[in-house]
Amino acid sequence: MPLGDRLRIVQADITTLDVDAIVNAANVALMPGGGVCGAIHRAAGQELIEACREAGPCPTGEARITPGFKLKARWIIHAVGPVWMNGTQDEDRLLATCYRSALSLAERRELSEVAFPAISTGTFSFPLPRATTIALREIGASLERSQQLRQVTCACFDAAALRTYEETRRLLDL
Repeated sequence: MPLGDRLRIVQADITTLDVDAIVNAANVALMPGGGVCGAIHRAAGQELIEACREAGPCPTGEARITPGFKLKARWIIHAVGPVWMNGTQDEDRLLATCYRSALSLAERRELSEVAFPAISTGTFSFPLPRATTIALREIGASLERSQQLRQVTCACFDAAALRTYEETRRLLDL
């Protein structure tokens, strides 16, 4: 069932989005890393490191929340996706659980607008098409169930990711 404007797919720098929360593709320690995680830490400022020390560690598949500090987003949901091991370590299930954990945390905090990056597809090497299918299925299911979530945005880093998300959305009829 198409979700209309409740599911947005855009090419954007997630650190610039004005939403209730952005999701960080975090590592288990919740410390600054490469890719989107490093960008979020740089944009949010030094206070984020101490907040992450207090919130962490965070096992793969789970999520934690901290203030957004210098970001437009009030909150950062730190979701730890799996490192890709050629599909041999239950990565699909762990990635799905990661999205569910982040969305559940957003609902418990009564957030209505959340933005996700393509979790695990950068430094953690999860194949983008496979990760996109998992992400959009989990986001779509959550939006269908939720009264609280008004809009979920998938923030794509580049045009190739944007095309992958848009094609997958069409295939899944979201």
